[in-house]
Amino acid sequence: MTVIGIVSPGAMGSALGRAWAAGGARAVATVAGRSERTRTLAEGLELLPSLADVVAASDLVVSICPPGAAEDCATDILEAARASGAMPVLADLNAISPGLVQGIAERAAETGLAFVDGSISGGPPRPGGDTMLFLSGERAEELAGHPADGLRRRVVGDEAGTASAVKMCTASVYKGTTALWAQALQTAETLGVLDVVLADLAEEYADEVAGAARRIAVAASKSGRFVGEMEQIAATQGAAGASAELFEAMAAVYARLSRSPLGAWSPEEARDLDDLADVLRRLG
Repeated sequence: MTVIGIVSPGAMGSALGRAWAAGGARAVATVAGRSERTRTLAEGLELLPSLADVVAASDLVVSICPPGAAEDCATDILEAARASGAMPVLADLNAISPGLVQGIAERAAETGLAFVDGSISGGPPRPGGDTMLFLSGERAEELAGHPADGLRRRVVGDEAGTASAVKMCTASVYKGTTALWAQALQTAETLGVLDVVLADLAEEYADEVAGAARRIAVAASKSGRFVGEMEQIAATQGAAGASAELFEAMAAVYARLSRSPLGAWSPEEARDLDDLADVLRRLG
């Protein structure tokens, strides 16, 4: 039985662990020092006392954390591997730039660990769902071969950074347009023209208008971690020769949302909000 260590077991990490466990793997994690919410989210995973225990027990360690913590998370995993002599494959599934991924891959190689680059498109996997996991690197096929309920896997190259490049491009559209909706509709609500604006937009974007309240509320509840992701997209676009300014501004939008009342809500709470005017007022 393959042992997959999840670092860390938040909403996405725990769901990934359960998906692999449903496919026959042993999914382990630690909640040492974590919140009660994380302990609840980690239901269904085998919990070990510490990160060192997770790394020592695992054939594959998956790093899945907020983008701003990716380097520190990699450092902790590599230090645990050196201390224990364990040699798991390290898979980084964080929303970070190809350049940053390549730097982590080099550090993993120096420690003797094989490395897989990965990126996730969609929400946390669930039974019967359709979350996509893009993978690249020399051992990518290996990870793609692990059965996982509700998780499609696609290998997009044999170099670290390729899978993350996909994420940086797709997330710029998904999360960038959400920020645009939040900005436009909050402005419309403040200026007293929300109903007129929604009616006009519904002629082209009926589904988006119908789901705007939940989409904006959930994004606001995750906005603190989205700041780092927008900064990584800006760095990626800048390095590719496109301007970085657009997503530097998107980072500022999410930073503002993180300071709003909704920024303190959990995604589980925010997804129940369906009154758009109420959601927009909570952004003030």
